[in-house]
Amino acid sequence: MLNLSRFIHIVTSRLTVIVSVMVVLCTSAFPVSQSSRIRGEVRDSITGELLGFINIYSPDSKKATVTDESGIFYFNIPSQGLTLKASSLGYSSVEKRFTPKDTLLSILLSPEATYLEEVTVRKKKKKYSKRNNPAVEFMERIRAAKDKTDPRNEELYSYRLYEKIVMGLNDFNPKRLDGKKNGKFGFLKNCIDTALWTGKTILDLTIKEKVATHIYSSDPKRSKEIVEGVRSVGIDDILDKANVQTAVGDVMREVDIYSPSITLLQNRFVSPLSPLGPDVYRYYLTDTVTIGDERYIELSFSPRNPETMGFNGKLYVAEGDSSMFIKRVTMRVPSAINLNYVNSLSISQNFVKDSLGNRHKILDDMTAELQLIPGTPEFYARRLAIYDSFSYTPGDSVASRLDRLGNQFVIDEAENRNDLFWTSNRMIPLSAAEASMNGLMTGFRKFPLIYWGEKIVGIIARGYIRTGDPSRFDFGPVNSFISFNDVEGIRLKVGGLTTANLSPHLFARGYVAYGFKDGKPKYRIEGEYSFSRKKYHSREFPVHALRALHQYDLDRLGQHYLFTSPDNIFLSLKRKGDDLVTYRRLSEFNYILELRNNFSLQATLRHEVQNKSHWIEFENGFGQHFSKFTQSAICVALRWAPGETFTQGYTNRAPVNMDAPIFQLTHEYGPKGFLGADFLLNRSEISIQKRIWLSAFGYFDAIVKGGIIWSQVYYPALLWPNVNLSYTIQPESYALMDAMEFANDRYASLDVTYWSQGLLFNHLPWVSKLKLRETISFKALWGGLSHKNNPEYNPSLLKFPSDAGCRVMSGRPYMELGIGLDNILTILRVEYIWRLSYRDLPGTDKSGLRIALHFSF
Repeated sequence: MLNLSRFIHIVTSRLTVIVSVMVVLCTSAFPVSQSSRIRGEVRDSITGELLGFINIYSPDSKKATVTDESGIFYFNIPSQGLTLKASSLGYSSVEKRFTPKDTLLSILLSPEATYLEEVTVRKKKKKYSKRNNPAVEFMERIRAAKDKTDPRNEELYSYRLYEKIVMGLNDFNPKRLDGKKNGKFGFLKNCIDTALWTGKTILDLTIKEKVATHIYSSDPKRSKEIVEGVRSVGIDDILDKANVQTAVGDVMREVDIYSPSITLLQNRFVSPLSPLGPDVYRYYLTDTVTIGDERYIELSFSPRNPETMGFNGKLYVAEGDSSMFIKRVTMRVPSAINLNYVNSLSISQNFVKDSLGNRHKILDDMTAELQLIPGTPEFYARRLAIYDSFSYTPGDSVASRLDRLGNQFVIDEAENRNDLFWTSNRMIPLSAAEASMNGLMTGFRKFPLIYWGEKIVGIIARGYIRTGDPSRFDFGPVNSFISFNDVEGIRLKVGGLTTANLSPHLFARGYVAYGFKDGKPKYRIEGEYSFSRKKYHSREFPVHALRALHQYDLDRLGQHYLFTSPDNIFLSLKRKGDDLVTYRRLSEFNYILELRNNFSLQATLRHEVQNKSHWIEFENGFGQHFSKFTQSAICVALRWAPGETFTQGYTNRAPVNMDAPIFQLTHEYGPKGFLGADFLLNRSEISIQKRIWLSAFGYFDAIVKGGIIWSQVYYPALLWPNVNLSYTIQPESYALMDAMEFANDRYASLDVTYWSQGLLFNHLPWVSKLKLRETISFKALWGGLSHKNNPEYNPSLLKFPSDAGCRVMSGRPYMELGIGLDNILTILRVEYIWRLSYRDLPGTDKSGLRIALHFSF
């Protein structure tokens, strides 16, 4: 489920591309000048050998030539560019576009390898069987030998990586840029390129590059990526580059063919080398081919069911090699699977073998053709990774970084590398179009529509309005400028925060708000000192800071708003009255420490004054009335989420995926009289969260929580379940429970959602075309209220509000069951929820329909 900040991030990313596309389609031409004679070369994509006597032909100029015996050729390239087609017997033909800015006309040819069709070809009148099948036995031998050739099992192992991700418009017609001289969008012609895999013309819109060293240790088992350089240019200049890099890197992850399951496009695919492979795939020994001077056996595979999350493809294994060395992998995603926005996705990997018999990946090439909505322009995305400098004796400066926390270490100057660094460290040169990306947004910003569109998209994505360039103060968040609730009526709010352009260590943020119905002003002021230097705002990971805040605002009892703010305008519509509120005056002093291994500690000194409201009175069992009470405590919160990745917002973080387990432990303690506290507070809570994948059968998201109050407290400090009164699906909340319905001083809860990925609907004719996906959710809460915290047994305690309907659980759990449809029009999730217990209580919602925006592949 995407929360609002992540939804905005994804929507604005797509809006940015669509706006750019609309402008591109309206372009006209640019002038023609003299041509340039440029040297070219053709190489084998696997071995890197120069290929002689390759036919080179230009469909534009109708001219042709042939490479010499050394694989070299020369061609005249006009100023507007030219497409060259290289072809030869035994290789797949390639078309690629060049311009005079290219210093070398470099073409890679791949040995021909025909993909399996999605309808598998069988021997006539012979039924496929996995038993006594030499192809299955061959696959099992490959899988059994995987550890024997894995260099990560050596004491130390390292390699260098160069990664390039290019995205743009696919199958773009350059004639759309033709017309009169000096056309408005003539600069776009510099960004026209040719896709290596398909030969289609593409218009590059963004390019991301990374240079890194990877290092592994077998005892103890550790790994680290040391990022030495990172660069991003193109239309994603509009958005936070780090967030885009994180999201794209997660979607287009590196594929490990030897892994039992392959995470790609935030889905899990069954690997052809999985233990489940014989039950998921059909295997065939289809050919023996020559690559270089060696003979390789071709193992072809395809899913038994074309709707299964698997691949069609081929493995090339060295003939007669007992280590079952894989030289090359080519595979693609079947078109019939339940996958959004993806028209095609192809993967190619090449390996070499060293003198120790270990395998090393030298190339990983992934290409995808995407389309958000049928009938709209198609997009192109390519992730190309080149590997070299394999070593079992990395230098001390590299090996020492294994001891640093976290899986990744980014050196300080990584984002500020100059052109010389990139020229020296690219393992494959940029094409002329890729090298021209620096000027893309400069050209776009000359047009008022794009200029102002960029600003609007940026505001929506950030949630804040910048006040200058550079901005020292940002107004926001914009989604809470106006909202509505039962207590305040129309609520207006204005706030903002200072940025690192004012001070990279000292920060302030806050807001003022006013409700026209209750007539009360509210406010929050916060100051922070960051021990680490920030790039823009104070919440950037990792946080190491001292923070102080003071707030006066509504406190909605029984509603915790874990993933959004209570005055979010999108939550203004409620299924029931929302007036169980107090006016809370809160002061906090926090010490926050976040480590790069995703462990964090927060120590808080909290002082809280709860003031009565028109709807919540404070009266004890003796009939005494109080206008307010005070509670104070010291709280320590520990959180550990190993491997967690997220996009960073100004206030919150949105997980890129839910694969990482999350462990949280908190404890609060405040003796009576401490800073004026009216009672002793001693409370503990724990939670564990994990996504559990079921290979091709979807996955579960499971959350287990528990808590207990060890002392006697006033009822606002009890462990009230988190209630959702809106019509939207909100995580970690109860959709049909009323606020303050169940009073607990101890509880245990279970929250499980099963995402089937279309397990049933994928197999229904006609219905499968809709790509609907089934969901099942179940929530259970076990709780209780001890006599010491029950006002019926202790008249010194504050009584529950008479209109709240508070009750004690009877020993049986509260339960909700939801059955729903996900992926409606690829963006909606609808769920019908039933309340399974405590249904006979007056005024109870027994069932209801809930809806949420949900984007996923």
